[in-house]
Amino acid sequence: MAEKMIAKDKQSPPVELPSAKALMKQIAQKEADKASEYMRQQTAAEAEKKALIERLLKSSGVSDQEALARVTLIVQRAAANGLTEVQVLRFPNKLCTDRGRAINNQEPGWESTLTGLPKEMYLFWQKHLQPKGYKLRFQIIDFPQGMPGDVGITLSWTG
Repeated sequence: MAEKMIAKDKQSPPVELPSAKALMKQIAQKEADKASEYMRQQTAAEAEKKALIERLLKSSGVSDQEALARVTLIVQRAAANGLTEVQVLRFPNKLCTDRGRAINNQEPGWESTLTGLPKEMYLFWQKHLQPKGYKLRFQIIDFPQGMPGDVGITLSWTG
């Protein structure tokens, strides 16, 4: 029983307080790790955005008949939920030849700055939807660092 008492009386090894220099080194390493992770995420986001732009620059490959069926479904669902408009696409301003300046300033002829899928969608609206009273609005929907950012396309059916 005496041996058990001795074991209980033993203290755990003393905790050693690290030096201020060691703590600063540890903090610097954590900050460097955070910065590396942020850079990795930024690089991945840029790669995704580049891939999106490349995809949006190409034709959709969808026939007018299939596009009309898709639009009909989207419009019917939105109307069933009491909506009078729906955003149909958001795209980087890099898909405009002037990076969205004409759209932002609502200049006449802004549609001539469109390329790729946004241009295809505009032409589809002009041919099939505008004659039925649908409206299409292009507008800058964010302003990172005060500059025009992404463009949103909204289809509406209000009178």
